Amino acid sequence: MLDLHVGLLGAGVMAQTHLEAWLTLGARVSVHSDDGRHTHLAAAHAGQGVEASPSLAHLLDHCALIDICTPTASHKEIILAAVAAGRHVVCEKPLTMSPEDAQEAADAAARAGVHLFPAHVVRYFPEYEALHRAVTDGAVGRPAILHFTRMTAYPDWSPWFSDQTQSGGILTDQMIHDFDYARSLVGDPVRVYAQVRESESDGARIATGTAVLTHASGAISYFHGTWGQPGTAFRTTFRVAGSDGVLHHDSHETTAFRVLAHQRGPEDERIPQVALFENPYAAELRDFATTVTTGRPPRVDAHDGVMAVRIAAAARESARTGRAVELTAQEATR
Repeated sequence: MLDLHVGLLGAGVMAQTHLEAWLTLGARVSVHSDDGRHTHLAAAHAGQGVEASPSLAHLLDHCALIDICTPTASHKEIILAAVAAGRHVVCEKPLTMSPEDAQEAADAAARAGVHLFPAHVVRYFPEYEALHRAVTDGAVGRPAILHFTRMTAYPDWSPWFSDQTQSGGILTDQMIHDFDYARSLVGDPVRVYAQVRESESDGARIATGTAVLTHASGAISYFHGTWGQPGTAFRTTFRVAGSDGVLHHDSHETTAFRVLAHQRGPEDERIPQVALFENPYAAELRDFATTVTTGRPPRVDAHDGVMAVRIAAAARESARTGRAVELTAQEATR
C-alpha cells in the first residue's frame, strides 16, 4: 500500500481516472475543484477515505503531492503555487499551452527541489512499453520510419476542448501523446510540419490532424489523429520500420484494450483501459510516487513535458502558417 497523501485538483473525466488509480495504489486522497463538483466525487468514494478539500491552499498545507487534472489553461498557475509550497506535482498533459510557460514551470520546480511529472500515460501502456523495449534492444535495427494513429470521439464533455486558445486543439490535447512517445524512441525532432481540419457533421464536431516530425537522428515520424463523431471507437496503431525489420500494432487486433465509458453510455468510448495488465494510469502514478518516496529517477520527467509542449506548439504554428517549423538545437536540448 502506498503511504502518500495526494491532493487531487479537478473533478472531471481525468480526475476521476486518476482518483481510481490512486485508490488502487492505496494512497490517501483529498480532492478540490473550483466548480464544486469535488464534493460529489469525494462523497462517491467516501467509503475509501476520499475527502473533499475546501481550497487549493488547504491541499498545499496537508498533501505531499499535488495531482493537477484541471483544464490546460489553469496548469501553470497551479504548478507554480504548488512548487512554491514545496510540493511535488503530477500534471495531466500538456504541462502548459506554451513552451515558455512549460519551461518556467520546470525551472521553478528545479529551483524548489521538487519533482514535476507530466502525465504522459501512453508510455505506460503495455503495447507501447513492449515497443520501446524492442526498439531499444535493436529488434528493428536503426529506426527509420515511424507511423502513429490515434482515434476517439470528440471530447465534448467540457466546452474548453473546442476552444483552441484553451486546449490547443487536437494537435496539443490528443496528438501530444504520440509526439512524446516518438521522441522517446528516436530522439528530438528538428523540423515539424502539421495540418488540421475541423468541421461539423450532423451537429457533431469532428477534427483531424496530421503531422510529420524529422528527427535529428534521421528518423521520420508520421502522425494522424482523429476526434470523431459520438460513438467513435477508441483505436490506436503504430508501425516502426528500421534497417533490420518492422514492428506494428493495432489496438483493434488485441484483447489487451477494454474501453470503458466515463459519464456516458457504452457507445461513447473515451478513456482506454487495460483489461489484462495493470491499469496504465496506476502504472504511471506508481512510477511518480516511487520517485517521491525513494528518489529513484522517473521514466518521464519535466524536460520530457517541456519538449512535448514545444513540439505541439510547433505543430500548431505549422498548421496555422502552412509551413514547416524548424526547432533549433538549443530548443531541442534546453
